[in-house]
Amino acid sequence: MTWTHPEELRTQLVRLWERGEILRDVITGNVRFPLRLTFKGPSSTEITNQLEAVRNWVARLMQTRSLHLEWQTIRHRVQGEQNLPACIRVDSLEEALLWIGKCSEWQRFSTLVELTRQECPPILPWLEKRPLQVLALADAWPRLLAVIAWLKNHPRPAIYVRQVDIPGIHSKFIEAHRAVLIELLDLALPASSVDGAQAGVARFALRYGFLDKSARIRLRVLDPGMEIITGIFSPDVTLDAASFSRLQLEAKRVLVTENEINFLALPHLPETIAIFGSGYGWEALARARWLEQCNIYYWGDIDTHGFAILDQLRGYFSHTQSLLMDSATLEAHTLFWGQEDKPFTADLHRLTAEEQRLYNDLRNNRFRAGLRLEQEHLGFGWVSTYLDRLL
Repeated sequence: MTWTHPEELRTQLVRLWERGEILRDVITGNVRFPLRLTFKGPSSTEITNQLEAVRNWVARLMQTRSLHLEWQTIRHRVQGEQNLPACIRVDSLEEALLWIGKCSEWQRFSTLVELTRQECPPILPWLEKRPLQVLALADAWPRLLAVIAWLKNHPRPAIYVRQVDIPGIHSKFIEAHRAVLIELLDLALPASSVDGAQAGVARFALRYGFLDKSARIRLRVLDPGMEIITGIFSPDVTLDAASFSRLQLEAKRVLVTENEINFLALPHLPETIAIFGSGYGWEALARARWLEQCNIYYWGDIDTHGFAILDQLRGYFSHTQSLLMDSATLEAHTLFWGQEDKPFTADLHRLTAEEQRLYNDLRNNRFRAGLRLEQEHLGFGWVSTYLDRLL
């Protein structure tokens, strides 16, 4: 039988709930009830052949507590007059909530809406857009409102998030809820309090005027005669980006590598420093304009992302050269070919002709699908020979 049963009628209400429609009415004031539900009843043939089943179907509808039926009389050529539902409706919000088991959730959301109306009306459109997310954040919501209120009273505070002093709220709470706070704060705060150029969760602090920990740059001095710390030779040091940008080194070469062991194993080389890279993102390094006077070499994995990172680095330092990222190196290490999980396939515009050919071979799977040669798999004899030839 294809007749609509009470379980299917209840599902219609559940779908309204899961789309946030019923909760949204709390904010908009929309009056949804009485609500007519969509249903399908028996055909004339089914009344003829299955009259007892039809009567049982009607009885189940009548016994369903939250449903109200409007009737129509059908004059059937075989069975005579039969009273069948012409309309099935739920008359009140209370009946609907009771039927789908959402009374406490509706009450909780209503309380959160009223609290928000009192304390921060500008974010009500967000509640209307994401009512189910608000419910999921119910326990945290008063604290989120407290953070918003604090920032309204302390615009662009120029302190670390750790220093925010709100009763009952620690910095880990703010850090854990940065994604939702960004959306709420952008609605609640004046434009002068938000730096729109600082996008994304990682730039939360800068977006709202907090102090943020500086990016760190790790380097090794490969020339024993190059002294950057008195009495310490060939140090491995980490500096904040601002301090690194002010270095005055007699370095002619900079080797950037993505692998820590390779970074540590690089041999002594005259007038050379090594930098431990970190994949995509070179903004911190780009502040050191003295690097423009150095020969920069980038040593990454031979895979599509390796060339994409090289391409990005050249966006800051166009004279960067690739190191050990060539066809000869790839073919000499076939035993160590691995798999790249999610290859990069976009066009790159800063590669040399030779690099572009290899990148195209990789992204078009001309060797094999998702080929990757990680830099730590290169034989160090091969690396040493390459560096000797380079110098």
